Amino acid sequence: MSWSVFILVSCVKVLLIPSYKSTDFEVHRNWLALTSSLPYSQWYTDTTSPWTLDYPPLFAWFEYLLSLVAKQVDPAMLVLTNLDYASWSTVLFQRTSVMVTDLVLFLGCRSLSSSLPRGGGRASATIPLLVLTNAGLLMVDHVHFQYNGLLTGVLLLALAALAADKVVQAAVWFAVLLHLKHIYLYLAPAVGVYMLRSYCFQSTREGSIVWRSFSLFRLLSLAAVVAAASALSLAPFLQAGTLPHLLARLFPFKRGLCHAYWAPNFWALYNVADKGLALAAPRLGLPAAPVASMTGGLVQDIAHAVLPSVPPLATFLLTLLAMLPALAKLWASPHSLTQFLRCLVLCAWSSFMFGWHVHEKAVLLVVVPLATLAAASRQEASLYLLTATTGHFSLFPLLFQPREVPTKVLLHLSHSLLASHLLPHAALSRLEQAYLALQVPVFLYSELLHPLLLPSLPFLPLLLYSLYCALGLTAAYCKFYLHYLRS
Repeated sequence: MSWSVFILVSCVKVLLIPSYKSTDFEVHRNWLALTSSLPYSQWYTDTTSPWTLDYPPLFAWFEYLLSLVAKQVDPAMLVLTNLDYASWSTVLFQRTSVMVTDLVLFLGCRSLSSSLPRGGGRASATIPLLVLTNAGLLMVDHVHFQYNGLLTGVLLLALAALAADKVVQAAVWFAVLLHLKHIYLYLAPAVGVYMLRSYCFQSTREGSIVWRSFSLFRLLSLAAVVAAASALSLAPFLQAGTLPHLLARLFPFKRGLCHAYWAPNFWALYNVADKGLALAAPRLGLPAAPVASMTGGLVQDIAHAVLPSVPPLATFLLTLLAMLPALAKLWASPHSLTQFLRCLVLCAWSSFMFGWHVHEKAVLLVVVPLATLAAASRQEASLYLLTATTGHFSLFPLLFQPREVPTKVLLHLSHSLLASHLLPHAALSRLEQAYLALQVPVFLYSELLHPLLLPSLPFLPLLLYSLYCALGLTAAYCKFYLHYLRS
């Protein structure tokens, strides 16, 4: 059945080929040209295009391999100075490359569903269906344009290896994933604690740790495969003397607290509160607050008007503090794969909620792992419906052209209805149902009415999407955290 689903979804992806493509399309075209035209020693220093290479080296080599095929399709796409080049053959090649690499996503789904202890039951069918039809992946990869399906597939292969108790193999997959895209550092604390506690220590029947059972050999074996993958990725750039440039590209802390479109997280609520306090100050008899620099629609440093401005270190510490209770519980229950998956979701969610310059697309790091738990319990099925429906809705502003409105609506509704059918044990409260129903007026105002009523405030719909989705995702985060701690 999963092959049939993969083929059916691939047919939908073919229909999306002529869709709108974002600047990320040009980003990846430029990376094809960059890796094809220049020696690797210049990959992280070249500034011919404003869309400089800012992914780890293994992804750069992936782009280089793609460029070998691209050269046979349209050599002009590999000319470094051909900025914004988008011939039909280029569009077709890049769209097809995403569809072909989604085979890794399919293999990851199959591997994980067959490796779970309850494999062969409902979960083995539910997981591939929920992941392969994920509306967020379809919108971001096959319309907006990225390679999240490939990366998610590698993550699922790592989780499948852990489920099969192949810990060293899982370490290899996860190390490769980090050197493909470093955003998966969000998940590293949960993966590290689970591997250390379950693989390097033994437990009593009651679950207590046996400290004397620590295996240095097992720890070194994990460290060796991670070090080998890192050396394979980074050594050429260390030798070329460009490692500092590489690290500066991967961790650009000058981009500001929030992206141009605020991710629907804690900082969106913080920004709105600051705006509200600034507007209310004169009415409350307080000194007029300075104008905050955070609604210009640009990627920039944010200066709050009333509330304290937030430095990168504060977001790191807050994220770490949010993770600690989940990691402590995982340490106490190291042999439960379900508890590990819950902790993995919480680490991704905590990073999404409190991280520095989080992109709205990072919500997929929460939604996809949560799908692996949705068939396990009524509570998690309900939370998946709430989180996926809200998270996918938060991606609507990425597809902002009028002709894409039917596409994003149909993808969103299709996945939500399919998830409701696959998870009949899910039960949303009346408040949650009312909250999800509010998507209709938010959508109608933002997409249809706002251009007619308030065209002079072009970023108001973005603010509305961000605020609405931030409220829902924050509530779901707190509810899932409590569920995990009580489990």
